[in-house]
Amino acid sequence: MKVEEEAAGGGSAKPLAPSGASASALVAGGILLSRIAGLARERVFAQYFGTSLFADAFRAGLRMPNVLQNLLGEGTLSASFIPVYAELIEEGKEEEAGRVAGAIFGLLLAVAGVLAFVGVVFAPLLTSIFLPGFEGERRELTIMVTRILFPMTGVLVLSAWSLGILNSHRQFFIPYFAPVLWNAAMIGTLLVLGGALPSDRLVIALAWGALAGGGLQFLIQIPFVLRLEKQLRISWATRLAGVREAVKNAGPAILGRGVVQLSGWLDMVLASFLAAGAVAAIGYAQVLYLLPVSLFGMSVAAAELPELARQRGEAAEVLRARTSAGLKRVAFYVVPSFVVYVLLGDVVVAALYQTGEFSRTDTLVVYLTLVGYAMGLLASTATRLFSSTFFALRDTKTPAKFAAVRVGVAAVLGAGLMVQFEPIRPFGEGGFQIGPGLLAGLRIGDQTLGAVGLAFGAGLAAWLELVLLRRALGQRIGAVGVGAPTWMRMFAAALTGAAVGWGVRIALPALHPIVDALFILGAFGITYFALAAALGLGEAQAVFGRVRRLLKRVR
Repeated sequence: MKVEEEAAGGGSAKPLAPSGASASALVAGGILLSRIAGLARERVFAQYFGTSLFADAFRAGLRMPNVLQNLLGEGTLSASFIPVYAELIEEGKEEEAGRVAGAIFGLLLAVAGVLAFVGVVFAPLLTSIFLPGFEGERRELTIMVTRILFPMTGVLVLSAWSLGILNSHRQFFIPYFAPVLWNAAMIGTLLVLGGALPSDRLVIALAWGALAGGGLQFLIQIPFVLRLEKQLRISWATRLAGVREAVKNAGPAILGRGVVQLSGWLDMVLASFLAAGAVAAIGYAQVLYLLPVSLFGMSVAAAELPELARQRGEAAEVLRARTSAGLKRVAFYVVPSFVVYVLLGDVVVAALYQTGEFSRTDTLVVYLTLVGYAMGLLASTATRLFSSTFFALRDTKTPAKFAAVRVGVAAVLGAGLMVQFEPIRPFGEGGFQIGPGLLAGLRIGDQTLGAVGLAFGAGLAAWLELVLLRRALGQRIGAVGVGAPTWMRMFAAALTGAAVGWGVRIALPALHPIVDALFILGAFGITYFALAAALGLGEAQAVFGRVRRLLKRVR
């Protein structure tokens, strides 16, 4: 979709501003395609690795260098670079904007390069520190995977810089579509080599495929960046006012991302003491949990950030109205996602993963883990939008502070709930045992459920962060929300859809998991949208309007 036009007489005019809904739709469209590719990758991954130690090794090896990407990547740049850069473009300071963009690229290149080098050299030490429960083959494979993937995440940091440039120019689709290439490279690696290599060598080959995919993800965006940012000058000009402000704002943003990464690391440390397969189960569940977070929370937040930054000087009512409208768009899609995950989540997990080495027992373990994470789904998606509003107000400290609180609470809750399901020995077989707890007798087949406890701790802690953010934001721009009647209509439509889905499930004969999902989730979706439209929810009515217009064009 083209959102810019040439001014008469040559040169480029400012990009035309798409509406909040259409901009978020562009983001969601790109994310949807990348997530579909990601789900396809996960299905192929599950087919070859299941919840084995090889799956644990790749998940853990990918997680460690991802710290670099998350500390310096999209989240930090959204908080620090995009507001500054977007405002310079809005003010017509194109040359200064290009210089700022070039200096930020230079800084990111240097920092990411150094950290990637350190990660490659010290991979054994990092594995010992962050995965103390890994031993033997699982540890050695994790070290090898980590060494390959650290340079990949350095490239993905630069890809996030490209995303910041394109989003600021209101080009939303390409940067969120680009990860399709990353996923495609890994899918291709597994399909070509899956039947030819043993599992230990296939894990290493997959890591090399991911590295190649990261390069493709960055390179596809470069032509669009160069077309839009003709004043780009790569440099080390750290004295530029815009660079200084971006770096200043990046500090709290990195701390905020850092505490989020600390939460992920604590989960990984704890999960490393659980039975083999727990790290993989958490990874499989998080892929599904993050799908609505990315499609709806991230898409709206990413689309709104440049516009909120441009409106920073407007009255509080303008920011409040825009944030509330964004929250309603997020809620309309996240409410049914939450209901599906809790009431029909095993259908979703089976359709995606249940094949090859991934058994029905694995499906049920991942489903229960997904339910734990889903407890915080509504809170996590709303938090993305509220944090973007704070970023637009040039306040990166408040979201970072509340993220730290959430991390601490999640760690305590997660550890406490984990040992209720499964005992652990923090210092090896010779050390003392924590647990078994009240729920240690609960198992699915021969699999324990410690990962489920960790997930519930994370899900519950997300609500504390949301409450704190919403209250602080209310003090800045006034109360932001959707309203109880709207929430009730959304939940009424979603719960009715779940009841219809269960009716279809009971009536269906035993079919392939994918076929079951098509019928059951299809019935849920049709019911939800039809009832939501009947109850007067504008988002559903808009969807039906687009469908009618599309049908008229087809005719």
